Amino acid sequence: MSNVVVVDHPFIKHKLTLMRRKDTSTVNFRTLLREISMLLAYEALRDVKVTMQTIETPITTMEAPVIDGKKLVLIAILRAGQGILDGMLQIVPNARVGHVGLYRDAKTLNAVEYYYKVPAELSDRDVILCDPMLATGNSACAAIERVKANKPGSLKFVCLLACPEGIATLTAAHPDVTIYTAAIDERLNEHGYIVPGLGDAGDRLFGTR
Repeated sequence: MSNVVVVDHPFIKHKLTLMRRKDTSTVNFRTLLREISMLLAYEALRDVKVTMQTIETPITTMEAPVIDGKKLVLIAILRAGQGILDGMLQIVPNARVGHVGLYRDAKTLNAVEYYYKVPAELSDRDVILCDPMLATGNSACAAIERVKANKPGSLKFVCLLACPEGIATLTAAHPDVTIYTAAIDERLNEHGYIVPGLGDAGDRLFGTR
């Protein structure tokens, strides 16, 4: 899995454990997801583009690097991807934002699109697609396919949890997309949920469970 980066910092492991607990409240779940997303952003954005800017320190003038936020696009897979997006925007508030609305058909587990709105020009931009769970991989693949049609300069996928089945599906369809995740869990169950997982991330994030 050369295209998978597991960001296993002790703080992430600890916060993820708190998120997994079934008695974690909605407000704490949201806060933890936002905090983990900020930490994931540091790794996923390690190679983000910078430009040089002339500044004055208390001592002298110098050329210093600054992040070119206009070159970065964060795209959330609705609805749960909004939780990761909110956290990442704390790190790069100037990033452009897009949304892909998908839901999983309960019978086929295939992704069904209902909304798509991203910045018009992606050809010179670094794009990060966000969704908490990489389960079957169908939603991620569908969203990546749509975004690729806009010919992004680069494309990465950031999730909170992944499983071998989802990684295999995404990698087979899009081997050029690097996956960043906090953990790789054991497997999928018969209902398409990650085991041991943390339940339905969208329901827990928005209090609809």
